Parts: sequence; structure tokens; C-alpha cells
Amino acid sequence: MTEKHIDITIEEYGSLEEMNAEDQELVKAAIKAMGGAYAPYSHFHVGAAVRLSNGEIVTGANQENAAFPSGLCAERTAMFAAGSKYPDKDMVSIAIAGGVHGRVGMPASPCGACRQVMAQYQTKAGKPMSVIMAGSDQILKVRRVDDLLPMIFDNI
Repeated sequence: MTEKHIDITIEEYGSLEEMNAEDQELVKAAIKAMGGAYAPYSHFHVGAAVRLSNGEIVTGANQENAAFPSGLCAERTAMFAAGSKYPDKDMVSIAIAGGVHGRVGMPASPCGACRQVMAQYQTKAGKPMSVIMAGSDQILKVRRVDDLLPMIFDNI
């Protein structure tokens, strides 16, 4: 038997101003994207912003539906829109912000399905995609999707 360890690095910021200008811009786009959420059931509005290799930012917001689980998370709406509109551009980073009546203090993290979609786009690009989770009291950043989803499923 061999025992292995997985190391995960998380950058923690107390405010948006501590981040570099590019990450600040992406987080602000995610916060703004929260306004496009359709969340009549959970009332939890989530916005996501994806930065592409050409510098373009594509946003998305969660969309709920009475025929649960027919809705879609903000992260996937943003990534699928980016993948559809710019199929030849890599996704470099994604920022996520969410909450009820504004952002929650602690950052909301992506669901498992969104993590897997992020992993797929990271694999397609052949290089890391950073993930920023922005709460009002704390912002967390990982440098690659693997830090949120170790042992990524990609065996097909």
C-alpha cells in the first residue's frame, strides 16, 4: 500500500482591493451578473464571470425552474455561453459571487456538477483555470480546478 497526499493552495483575501486589477475586474463582473439571476424558489442569486485567453469576460447567472432540476447554475451558464461564443478561446479564470439580498459573508463554492464542467474546460485548455469565490467578508482563490475537485473525472 502507498499513501499519497493531495496539497491544495488557497489564497485568502479580506477585501477586493487586496487582489490584482484583473481579478478585481472579474469579481466585479460576477457581482454585477448576480442581477441577471432568476431565483424565485431559492432566492439565492449567483453571478459568474469567465475570463478567456483573449481577455474577453463572459458572464452568467443562475436560472431556476419549477421543473426542478431543470434550472442551471451561474457557473455553467457563463462557461457554456463562453464555450459556445468563443469555442477556440481557453477559459483562464472564473469568479463566482452569490447570496440573498446581496452577497453572503463567506464565499459560496461551486456545486459538484459545476466543478466537473470547470475541470473539462481546464482539461480542454491544457493549462490551469483559476477559481475565485467572492463573499462580502472573504474572497478565496485557487489556482486550478484540481484544488476544488481532486482526481478529476476525465477517463472517457
